[in-house]
Amino acid sequence: MEAKVSIIMGSMSDWPVMEKAAQFFEEMQIPFEIHALSAHRTPAEVEKFAKNASTKGIQVIIAAAGMAAHLPGVIASMTSVPVIGVPIKSSFDGLDALLAIVQMPPGIPVATVGVNGALNSAILAGQILSVGNPKLAEKMLVYKNNLKEKVIQANEELKQVIFSYKTN
Repeated sequence: MEAKVSIIMGSMSDWPVMEKAAQFFEEMQIPFEIHALSAHRTPAEVEKFAKNASTKGIQVIIAAAGMAAHLPGVIASMTSVPVIGVPIKSSFDGLDALLAIVQMPPGIPVATVGVNGALNSAILAGQILSVGNPKLAEKMLVYKNNLKEKVIQANEELKQVIFSYKTN
């Protein structure tokens, strides 16, 4: 089994957030790998990873980083593989990381999800992979339909909530 997605984190402190992405890939049976790489502390390893990702069969990279959050952009600058950036809340409520990832120069796109949005990054990666994979596309549709069912169920439960002035 070869990984189709790489989850890259600046450090292990990002794991509590990024674990949601790994759990989604496990649920969807999408082969993935996980690495800790730092744009600032291990730049040579980041370069080696980014330049070899496509030859290893990686089709989507999810890169998480906080603060200056250079990791997603640095990786995107060295590969043609789509990169999804996950800003990690570490300082300034994650706004610094969000702005760092969103503000990429022309030619170096990084798809960006919300602060600590690991699950959305995994769903987006799944959608990217499903373009050429009808079986995975069906799994993604089932997943999204289940989200709809959860909201329908929530409304059924809310009908049971009683207040004197509640009208529904």
